[in-house]
Amino acid sequence: MKLGTLCVASALGFLVLSMGCSRAKIDAVNLANDGDLLKKQGAFDAAIDKYEQAVQLDPTNHRIMYKLATTYRKKEEWEKVASTLARATQIAPTFATYWYERGYALVQVADKSKAQSAWEEAREPLEKCVQADPNFAHCYFELGTVMMWLDKEQDALEDYTKAIQHLPNEGSFYAPLADLYIRLGYPDQAEGVLKEGISFESDSSKSKFNMYMLLAQVRQMKGDLNGMVEALETANKLGPADEHPEILFNLGSTYAVMNPPKKAQAIQMLKQFQARGCKGGKSDKYKEQCEQAMALIGKLGGV
Repeated sequence: MKLGTLCVASALGFLVLSMGCSRAKIDAVNLANDGDLLKKQGAFDAAIDKYEQAVQLDPTNHRIMYKLATTYRKKEEWEKVASTLARATQIAPTFATYWYERGYALVQVADKSKAQSAWEEAREPLEKCVQADPNFAHCYFELGTVMMWLDKEQDALEDYTKAIQHLPNEGSFYAPLADLYIRLGYPDQAEGVLKEGISFESDSSKSKFNMYMLLAQVRQMKGDLNGMVEALETANKLGPADEHPEILFNLGSTYAVMNPPKKAQAIQMLKQFQARGCKGGKSDKYKEQCEQAMALIGKLGGV
């Protein structure tokens, strides 16, 4: 198909020629096709070189720009992703995917810098994305994250909720919304979100582990100690203790304060936490918990 003044069409991921192409446009398409082959082989730097040459030959071809941007994304060169897609969105402002990818890249930049201005910059392309496609769930989700960092909690709630409404089987959407409800002091709403999200996510996912950890917080807020323990025990089964030693501390310290306390289980969990979280590089991260674990073990009669 012919795309306005462009002389290319998409076919199985490659660019193919249509009528009326100039020599420069033809060469640009050929270079981009070479880039596609290199990208499939994992030769990202070589592919980028081909795409950049192609864009120089035909600076109106937004599809080649998108290929260049997605290759930069493979290398997590987020600023280059954003700058490349800034040009693509100028040429094709109705392509919601371009706005989303630019916004996502700017979120990564902002997350690294933590600067308020960086989060403001990420906001615009994501808002443009939902204007271009009101059903684009991931745009709402990233916009919700931006609004959180801009201290606009109500907007974040609305955006996270819209993300779930448009893509309810995406389990990773649920934990951030539940976490925001917890921060705002709405445990019932958080619990409802988590129960729904848990039903969609597989047991092997990090999102499900996070949801059970949040569910434990909800149960704690509601004074349901047994429910809290149940949620923590499930999280412990889902999350490898070597990666998440904090679950061992949470579970052990909860066993310690039950009435009556589960002393043997508490000591076991706390000692496991000490072995995994209180040695080597992790000791600084868990310094406070390590001190509390030692005190609780002594209080419970452990060595």
